Amino acid sequence: MTSHVYQLLEEYMLSCMGDSAHDKEHVYRVLYSALEIAGEEPDVDYDVLICACLLHDIGRGEQFENPSLCHAQVGSEKAYRFLREQGFAEDFAARVRHCILAHRYRNNNVPETVEARILFDADKLDVTGAIGIARTLFYKGRVSEPLYSVDSQGRVQDGTEDEKPSFFQEYKYKLEDIYSHFYTKRGAEMARARRQAAADYYENLLAEVRPVYEKGRQALAKQVGA
Repeated sequence: MTSHVYQLLEEYMLSCMGDSAHDKEHVYRVLYSALEIAGEEPDVDYDVLICACLLHDIGRGEQFENPSLCHAQVGSEKAYRFLREQGFAEDFAARVRHCILAHRYRNNNVPETVEARILFDADKLDVTGAIGIARTLFYKGRVSEPLYSVDSQGRVQDGTEDEKPSFFQEYKYKLEDIYSHFYTKRGAEMARARRQAAADYYENLLAEVRPVYEKGRQALAKQVGA
């Protein structure tokens, strides 16, 4: 890939980014992780991989405006149209489209090519460890979702049985189990190295907030005669 082509793709990516949890730095981290993973995978088309990494989240704006949309679906079609308009071959544009379409965790589209599997793993790496916690908190704040839910008895829920969205619910639904969903050996290794940092944060936060409610409600009951 020439520097001119890279700059063309990068500029289009930058024009589409606006979500603090899925900003340009997320894109660069995904790209850099993908290149590390690709170093241990055979027969990688680096042009397809770099292009797919740069453009994988260009549909985020549409999904944020309309949550019924899937950013992977929207982004894959946007990328395909952009690439064709810029004169890229149909086969190249279609391969990039597949990578983007299949990169989402909550998705039934299985990554079928080595480039798609690498992008999937590199993107999932950015949901692991400390960076995954930070990005999740960023996103939950932006969409006004709470850290945790409290049941009718005033007990802080750990997220396991939560029906309403929260940080704890997201951790239990996605962040805790994502480590078994990697396609590449190197991606899985990189994820495992980060796992404990995320688990420690969740456990520490839960250990801090639960006693506050338990002791606080008892103290309040004494003061108000409940």
